[in-house]
Amino acid sequence: MTESSSQGLAADPGNIDPMSFSGEYLAERPPMAVPAKQNEEAKQLRILLVEDDALLGDGIRAGLKLADYAADWVRDGETARLALADHDYDACVLDLGLPKKDGLAVLKELRARGSTLPVLILTARDTHADKIGGLDAGADDYLTKPFDLGELQARLRALIRRAAGAATPTLEHAGVRLDPASKRVTRDGQPVTLSAREYALLRDLLTHKSQLRTRAQLEDSLYAWGAEVESNTVEVYIHHLRKKLGSEFIRTVRGFGYQLGEKAGRETDDGEAPG
Repeated sequence: MTESSSQGLAADPGNIDPMSFSGEYLAERPPMAVPAKQNEEAKQLRILLVEDDALLGDGIRAGLKLADYAADWVRDGETARLALADHDYDACVLDLGLPKKDGLAVLKELRARGSTLPVLILTARDTHADKIGGLDAGADDYLTKPFDLGELQARLRALIRRAAGAATPTLEHAGVRLDPASKRVTRDGQPVTLSAREYALLRDLLTHKSQLRTRAQLEDSLYAWGAEVESNTVEVYIHHLRKKLGSEFIRTVRGFGYQLGEKAGRETDDGEAPG
């Protein structure tokens, strides 16, 4: 990492126990309990982790996974900028001393686009001037290394709770309404029960409702980067959504991907839109 070395951590990142870190970056304290797994009907929260130190990043990602987050991990500022522009996240953990683009520059660009994404700076820069600069640049929280993984998780939960309580525009199309704050979906005013991945797929389509979404883009909305993706996952969840929201709600553009149809259409038993 550009700010300090990772000596003192386990030599094999695959064998790191993220709940018992000690060493240069993580304070040696009793670990906090990992929250219970979320209900299948609740949306799995997705975090962007921006950290260039391989050992530290691997350990943080493992800890986030244990806390039931889907975590995408990138190691330089330019890749972070692209990820933030192309994907929807619930929060970002951002290092400052990054290759290619400094973390503060990434943050300032994010805020210049009008994004209100919760951002927690995680850095070895620990002076008062550094903290003031990071918060003034748009960070929602600032945590210095060494740190406790349980504290990082608790701070993320607090940021996400505050963001969920803020005014969030609802997403609507053809009688279907999705409220990101409450995670509630209705069709013509009637509640619709969705699984976590059905919800994630629907939110992606509604967020980009004027665009054609490729299969790869939809897979990204369902899985953290690097997760194993089954070959027919998107088709399965499209099928489920058509059964619940109407046969014409999602249109297949053969050879390209999917986009929202002009109307919800009737409920269907086979999940396929009429030709």
